[in-house]
Amino acid sequence: MDYQLFGRTGLRVSRFALGTMTFGTSWQFGAGPEECASILDAYLDAGGNFIDTADKYTDGEAESIIGSLLGARRDRLVLATKYGLCTDPEDPNSLGNSRRNMVLSVERSLKRLETDYIDLLWIHAWYFENPIDDTVRALDDLVAAGKILYWGISDTPAWLCAEAHAKAQAHGWAPLSALQLEYSLVERTSDRELLPFATHNGLGVTGSIPLAGGILTGKHHGTSQATVDSARATRAAARRSESVDRIIGHLSQLASQIGVSTTHLALAWLTEAQPQIVPILGVRTLEQLEDNLAALELDLDRELIDGLSEISAVELGFPHEMLRGQRMQEVMYGPFGS
Repeated sequence: MDYQLFGRTGLRVSRFALGTMTFGTSWQFGAGPEECASILDAYLDAGGNFIDTADKYTDGEAESIIGSLLGARRDRLVLATKYGLCTDPEDPNSLGNSRRNMVLSVERSLKRLETDYIDLLWIHAWYFENPIDDTVRALDDLVAAGKILYWGISDTPAWLCAEAHAKAQAHGWAPLSALQLEYSLVERTSDRELLPFATHNGLGVTGSIPLAGGILTGKHHGTSQATVDSARATRAAARRSESVDRIIGHLSQLASQIGVSTTHLALAWLTEAQPQIVPILGVRTLEQLEDNLAALELDLDRELIDGLSEISAVELGFPHEMLRGQRMQEVMYGPFGS
């Protein structure tokens, strides 16, 4: 597996990260400890070094499984976890971006992960009642204490990410280092604000749900498909639209022409079209992991990549469409060109 610099952190991370929301069975799906061990070993053997988890995943079971499996390998890995989502239905303070929840969550994650430090701590989602200054300052304190090395923001509007970034810069606090966002052939709305913000500020980016919850595998899309996984099939049906059907139809046709699966093609497109994004692979079996990793072996030509990018592109909306329009360009630049 190739490696790339993760934003401006100086960290070198593998081309795919390993997601672990499927580590553990307490949510009535996912993999048991033995299967998790096989998945982790195969990922590391393939050269992977970037693990993404969260205190919420399978109610802490995912972190505990990871901690029990890493052992002496821990320091060779970039270990990322998240905090913020409700972890105790009987404790109203077990959620949110407050300093209290952050500190307690990190301490518990450190114990479950059996480590002294977390490479990258994600704010799992933004709670609008929490002052940005307080959250960013608390993150800076954790960096100063050596409990975390970098911090990032997941599932949050671009304007809030920009404000958090500005607060850290203004006060000389530990900077915002990364964004996590959903990205795939059927979910590219981050092209509007989040990705340009990340690029402009040199942030690392991880992309969750790169196969759109199974839609891009072809297993759960289309009326003739058997409901192998009824929950995924239901989610796939909810996301069906004319544009999604068009994308999947084009993807399937291209995959058939070049003799690969839609899974391989969808992942290979993402790595080629958006090299700054590190896709997070979420798998439940060793077989699924090996199938996903095979996408790294594809070498796509530029025309094919551009064709998939064009058919899956989203409208950028106002003001982007206006600013890049021919008439506006003429008004803005006059005879001097752009």
